[in-house]
Amino acid sequence: MKSKYILPLFLVIQIIFLKILPFFPDFIEGAYSNNLFVRISHFSRTLLGKIPFSIGDLIYALLIISIIIWFWQIRKTWRTDWKDHLLKIFGKISVFYFLFHVLWAFNYYREPLFEKMEIKREYTDAELLAFTKKLILKTNEIQFQIAKNDSSKVVFPYSQKEAFHMNLDGYENLSKEHPYFKYEILSVKKSLFSLPLTYMGFGGYLNPFTNEAQVNDLLPMYNFPVTTCHEMAHQIGFASESECNFIGVLASVKNKNLYFQYSGYSFALRYCLGIWQVKNEKIFEQLKKQTNVGILKNYKESHDFWKKYDTFIDEGFHVFYDNFLKTNNQKDGMDSYSKFVDLMVNYYKTRKL
Repeated sequence: MKSKYILPLFLVIQIIFLKILPFFPDFIEGAYSNNLFVRISHFSRTLLGKIPFSIGDLIYALLIISIIIWFWQIRKTWRTDWKDHLLKIFGKISVFYFLFHVLWAFNYYREPLFEKMEIKREYTDAELLAFTKKLILKTNEIQFQIAKNDSSKVVFPYSQKEAFHMNLDGYENLSKEHPYFKYEILSVKKSLFSLPLTYMGFGGYLNPFTNEAQVNDLLPMYNFPVTTCHEMAHQIGFASESECNFIGVLASVKNKNLYFQYSGYSFALRYCLGIWQVKNEKIFEQLKKQTNVGILKNYKESHDFWKKYDTFIDEGFHVFYDNFLKTNNQKDGMDSYSKFVDLMVNYYKTRKL
């Protein structure tokens, strides 16, 4: 067989392999997520964690430039040598696909968190309503403690760099109760692509090749801790967006700092209110009246921020990412972000907020 066919064929083998993998979550959990990935993750973060800028973003930038240059170079031979060019493209995709999964993405196929933590996924409207009311009381309480009145929005007093380090406190406290959420070796960076990320509608992302957590540094700051904690959850091997939202909230509310607790509780409350807005407008309006005006001002701050960058670009990327998640064993796609409420409602049935 000619060598130029080997990598494209390997891509086909990988795709077939990934179709079989969802049937073996226990194997992935034991052999990869809690073994090989832990070693890879620790190595990457030890190597790159103290570098103040994002190596992963630089690699992506160089990759994009090299792709543009390559297409420019072959523009005149595309028609005559199209077969060889296609084989080269599929060969490079094959290598990229392999590294993507070995370095991080096999975590998409691990044991679901609701099974690991023995949490139910279903809840009734009555249970959601009771949880939302408790969440309103708790978020109101923290907002009032910080702002000293119920009508002022919370203004985050720490720098982004300080926030990155302060997030470790929440993870440390969380890991005392759940050891599999232990986070070691900080490698969280402000994304060099924060403006493009904003237009795409994302608060951050994990670079799967360098295991650096990238956070959009343009975000409203009251939301910064929970967004960072979400990306840190990806770093410790949780791929599901709903699970990372859940872990991100827990790591925020377990922090001893009130501003970080507020970030987590207000984030969870916003999703619960959003569900009621769709489910029952009358109940939503009642719940909204019970929520401190200061909290609603923070929500408006977020709404106005995203609206300012709202274009067709974010819609296109959301469609792309929705399909990306579905391809990677996340059948709910973009809807999975809100599914963390399932975990929250059932987790707090036996715990105090």
